[in-house]
Amino acid sequence: MQGLVDRVLDGGHGPPPAEVTATSVFWVHHGTRLAGGTTTYRNQYLLVRVGTAFGACGFEAGEVDPGICADASGAPVADLLRTGPPALRIAALDAYLASVAPHRDSGAAVVTLPAGPPEVRARARDAAVASLLDVAPGARVALIGVVNPLVAAIRERGAEPLPCDLNLAATQWGDPVTRDMADVLDVADAVVATGMTLGNGTFDVILARCRDRGIPLIVYAQTGSAVARAFLGTGVTAVSAEPFPFSQFSADPTALHLYTDKDH
Repeated sequence: MQGLVDRVLDGGHGPPPAEVTATSVFWVHHGTRLAGGTTTYRNQYLLVRVGTAFGACGFEAGEVDPGICADASGAPVADLLRTGPPALRIAALDAYLASVAPHRDSGAAVVTLPAGPPEVRARARDAAVASLLDVAPGARVALIGVVNPLVAAIRERGAEPLPCDLNLAATQWGDPVTRDMADVLDVADAVVATGMTLGNGTFDVILARCRDRGIPLIVYAQTGSAVARAFLGTGVTAVSAEPFPFSQFSADPTALHLYTDKDH
């Protein structure tokens, strides 16, 4: 990850970030419990706007003081990349990369999530993520960052999910959820990881293990969707990019941008 940040700071991906302004930095706390579910998802996001793009990073409760938003708004992107807390650095990097190469202009396949209630939109989103899996029936798929509709979508493709999450003990169907990535990374035939791994520092470990084992790595990203895209072809096999505003914040049709390493 640091190598990508260094290349951006050196101007390797576009305008010097010292000359690019993070116009707006803001914080969102969002809770969701889908109908019929037993899990309440509590999500905190730090968001940065650069030009026409928004960057995002989810973080755990207490990791970021919302007061940082006023201090960081209007700062050069380079300052945020060098001195911000991890969530702010990822959100700023995401915003910068999405501003110089917008998802809407990327040529990626676009899946339009239908208008409707959260349950309908979540199922459509996670079916699109699971469609990026190219595995044989019965394959074991590590799911790092558990959402129940994605567990179901992986099963519907004939694969066996191996769930891993820091905040859940079991899936909606009672499947045990491990907290230790090594439990699933060492035995999986493929890995599906949330963009949250970019913010909590585990992405580099996951990327290295998937490279070493030669197994596919799919990233489903609200956090760091443009950051994950930068690793396509160098260990990341596919990305479901969902830039802000995320699907859970709208009942209207919204877009997912699906990338594969074959496109890069």
